[in-house]
Amino acid sequence: MDDRYGNDVLSGDWDAPRGGRAQSVEATLGLVVEDVETGWVGAIKRVEKAGGMHVVHLEDRRRKLKAFRLGPGFLLDGKPVILTEAKGAAIAAVAAERKKSTVTASGSRAVANARARVASESRIFVEGKHDAELVEKIWGDDLRVEGVVVEMLDGVDDLRGIIDAFRPSADARMGVLVDHLVPGTKEQRIVDQVAGQGPYHRYVKILGHPYVDVWQSVKPDRLGLRTGPRSPQY
Repeated sequence: MDDRYGNDVLSGDWDAPRGGRAQSVEATLGLVVEDVETGWVGAIKRVEKAGGMHVVHLEDRRRKLKAFRLGPGFLLDGKPVILTEAKGAAIAAVAAERKKSTVTASGSRAVANARARVASESRIFVEGKHDAELVEKIWGDDLRVEGVVVEMLDGVDDLRGIIDAFRPSADARMGVLVDHLVPGTKEQRIVDQVAGQGPYHRYVKILGHPYVDVWQSVKPDRLGLRTGPRSPQY
């Protein structure tokens, strides 16, 4: 039986944008995309997490880098795309690229084919999972060359007990990185009580970043942002 009214005008994706709907594309190294808002065109050099968000760095034909927030707002061959974090083979490619680098993530000269060594008795204790992961990401290669192990602290409420249990000495020094060591906080009061006290104080170094969130130390303009995220002090 013939349909005298034809096809349903509301069937299908009738309200799709003229350029089509954005498709998800993995942000792989070397992929050339355009930022819709600024018109910046460049090849993807790296993707990293900064300021609580994923950021993609694009290098233009003049070899200048600019950072953009990973996600929607890009064009690939003139079509809208949503850049997503690379998975699987793309991650392996990034790892291989890093291996070929002559410098570490901290900027020091990379030591090629370094043999595994027995860890020294000295330790660096870092409060909080995210800060411990950050230390590993930036300084992990350097610390492995020196044989220094990083251990995570769930908190510093019992910092005196942690120091006494470790029993630092001239051959087993102890470094402590305290999370948000901000004046007036509980952490600052604990450190003030411990610093310079006890039989091991000369072999202990306690430091902390003066931010509620460590990402506050990142300059927003380095990420192509006007302002960065702010964490309330508590």
